[in-house]
Amino acid sequence: MNSPARIEAFLEMMSAERGASDNTLSSYRRDLEDAAEHVRGNLAAAAPADIRAYLNDIAARGFAATSQARKLSALRQFFKFLYAEGLRSDDPTGTLDSPRKERSLPKTMSEAETGRLLDRAAIEAVDTALGDSAHLAALRLHALVEVLYATGLRVSELVSLPLTVALRDERFFLVRGKGNKERMVPLSEKARIAMRAWQAERKRVPPLAASPWLFPALSESGHLPRQVFARELKGLAARAGIASAKISPHVLRHAFASHLLQNGADLRAVQQLLGHSDISTTQIYTHVLEERLVRLVNDHHPLADHTS
Repeated sequence: MNSPARIEAFLEMMSAERGASDNTLSSYRRDLEDAAEHVRGNLAAAAPADIRAYLNDIAARGFAATSQARKLSALRQFFKFLYAEGLRSDDPTGTLDSPRKERSLPKTMSEAETGRLLDRAAIEAVDTALGDSAHLAALRLHALVEVLYATGLRVSELVSLPLTVALRDERFFLVRGKGNKERMVPLSEKARIAMRAWQAERKRVPPLAASPWLFPALSESGHLPRQVFARELKGLAARAGIASAKISPHVLRHAFASHLLQNGADLRAVQQLLGHSDISTTQIYTHVLEERLVRLVNDHHPLADHTS
């Protein structure tokens, strides 16, 4: 049986036994036929060196790591099928490593954009033209965004903050994060002022006043659902002239970390503030440190060119 026939047999098996969709089958066909063309049509008899040469070729052609990994996955499935059917006694992909996918950089916001967002929230929080319910919502949203940007909390940590955080009115507070671990996070003066204004208003509303949560709501958990905050944040961004698709609570958390590093913070300190148990998680921000170091050298090194 030649390679085209074995590819057809493999695709029939994927359809009949695995229930693969037409799109999946088409993708497998394209990837396997591309590989067969590279090894001169004799894909079923390819040696490990042939497959390695093919992977090097698609990398040289500029395929992204994700596309390379997909093509290798198709080949693994194909040779696994040939081995199971007794059509080969080995798997030439067995010793090959999957291409490393580049870790995507987190979405973030510039300091100017973040400033516009916070300024808009502050303006709406003191807008006397708003009705009672809209004013209450504006005060809550202002407190939420100020606290999030001041602390870098995860959104689940933010919406479930206890009321005691506001009652103590301190510059730092303990938050219980992933793995039930506690960490200390700071509160800026602006965040404390926004929380005081929200707390003063919420205690005038009977259904809210008795709640143990800082941001209570009529929900199963008793506090504001994260999805509601995310939706309100996007609306605030749009009113501040920022594309709503660009922002989420997670993006604001990334802005907190990026802006700290841009302004001289240590990576270990940011790790602790974000609640990352492993420094490798925080290292997604090393590009910020690299940019800062380049700027530092360009601005202060005696051999740097300051004429431009």
